[in-house]
Amino acid sequence: MSDNLTFNLTTSTPNIQTAEVLPDEAVQHERVIIIGSGPAGLTAALYTARAQLNPLVIAGHELGGQVSLTYEIENYPGFPEGLSGQELVELMKRQAERFGARIKMFSAVSEVDFSHGSPFTVKTDDNGVYLADTVIVTVGATPRHLNVPGEKELTGNGVSYCATCDGFFFRDKRVVVVGGGDSALEEALFLTRFASRVDIVHRRDQLRAGQMLQKRTFENEKIHFIWNTVVERINGSSGKVESVLLRNVETSEITEYPTDGVFIFIGHDPNSDLFDGQLERDAFGYVVTDREMRTNIDGVFAAGEIQDRVYRQVATSVGQGTAAAMSAERWLAAREG
Repeated sequence: MSDNLTFNLTTSTPNIQTAEVLPDEAVQHERVIIIGSGPAGLTAALYTARAQLNPLVIAGHELGGQVSLTYEIENYPGFPEGLSGQELVELMKRQAERFGARIKMFSAVSEVDFSHGSPFTVKTDDNGVYLADTVIVTVGATPRHLNVPGEKELTGNGVSYCATCDGFFFRDKRVVVVGGGDSALEEALFLTRFASRVDIVHRRDQLRAGQMLQKRTFENEKIHFIWNTVVERINGSSGKVESVLLRNVETSEITEYPTDGVFIFIGHDPNSDLFDGQLERDAFGYVVTDREMRTNIDGVFAAGEIQDRVYRQVATSVGQGTAAAMSAERWLAAREG
């Protein structure tokens, strides 16, 4: 992201004593609230906790977000034997809590008000109301699903949304990639390092990806195309994928196609609707930040996949969570000191 990125920041000095919008005595006041509990959020919690800011993490209804669904992670530094997404999230949670972070489980943010400046209003779906001197948004992005039978049941057991995360487990196996854009072709090319055959299923007869990427894909002998086709069902038993049910959109012909894995790349949707009209978003819905993870609202920061439509890796989210926490700490120190 460019160093020259600038914002028209809404600037205000934190008012630690009162909140004009919510004078209710039951309102809980926090110095730092972190919205989301993925790698970016838990890293931000660790750093702000070590800075003795006593952060509150509103975890949502699934601790760890998307990474918790990953069967095994082998590309995160420091774990040469790999570990599951759930194991990594639990370790991050324990480390943040060791330094004083508080994790509010089974509760998601339902409403925010950043319009009055700091302190910001945050409401949760269990009727909690909070005021936060600073907020770090880390609610991530959600891969688009096919919403077909078998997809949910086999996610993490042959159904994946990340070739970089799971490609290794399909060495010498046949896999299906669903999609026709840049991400689908990039991930298909990556999968050829491991899989014996990669079949790209696309609902049209032309790709949406860039020409150079198309050329590389067409020239790869491991990659084959199934055109004008959609996945109707993902079949499997004993916790593994065995086949997909394909439908030709022109002839309506149904075919059962054997495969060992299904990788779905039909896009991501950032979980940013909650902040519509308050945080600046790009044309794809991702929250816009500068290099210090600052949003257009002074005192509100964002990290992880909510603002990253390029990398979407655990390691990059951790780095962004670190940057957001350090920026938030400096922001508070400058205004309180």
